[in-house]
This record gives sequence, C-alpha cells and structure tokens, in this order.
Amino acid sequence: QVQLVESGGGLVQAGGSLALSCAASGRTDSINTMAWFRQAPGKEREFVAVTGSGGSTSYADSVKVRFTISRDNAKNTVYLQMNSLKPEDTAVYYCAARRGVLLRVGRTEYDYWGQGTQVTVSS
Repeated sequence: QVQLVESGGGLVQAGGSLALSCAASGRTDSINTMAWFRQAPGKEREFVAVTGSGGSTSYADSVKVRFTISRDNAKNTVYLQMNSLKPEDTAVYYCAARRGVLLRVGRTEYDYWGQGTQVTVSS
C-alpha cells in the first residue's frame, strides 16, 4: 500500500505563485508515475500534470507554461510549482500515483490518491 500526503495549498492573489508538495510513503518501490489532478466546486476532477520515474512530463493545456511538475525520487516526493495563478485555478489539488510507467491523464488510471489540498486564487 502507498500513502500520499499533499501540502502547500493556500490563498493567493491572481498573478501570484504557490508550490505544492506530495510525499509518498509505504510501498513506494511500486510507484512509477505521479500526477496532480484538481477538482473545482461542481466540476469533475481533471488532470493537471504528470511525471514519469525518468523525469518525463506532460501538462494540461490550461496550465502549460505556468505550472511545472518535478519529482525527487530519493525523497519519494513530487512537486507542483504554480506561477501566474488565475481565479479559475481555484480547486482542491490531489496528488495521485500509479504502478504503470505510461503518462496517463485519466483519473481512473491511478492506483493511489492523497487527501487533497485547497488552492484559492482571489481576483
């Protein structure tokens, strides 16, 4: 089993930056791909960014250029640096991990989930 714990959410003004972290524990040797998803009120959970164990990445079009995903395999931690934040980025952000090596963007493809951290961007 794998446990994921997010941190770093909060309130920020539009145009500002926030950095999220997600620490994995337990059977971390089973994890290959880690990703961030988000869910705004009344909306479905959507893909934000993903990274493979070798450092490859992919982003949703809505966050490309503004957000950067990275990981420290030695610390079993994945990060999401969010710049130029917009009010529409307001959501609960979830960390996810999967055993597979492909950079999947569908939420049903992920085996493990964190509890989420709130990000609120004021206008």
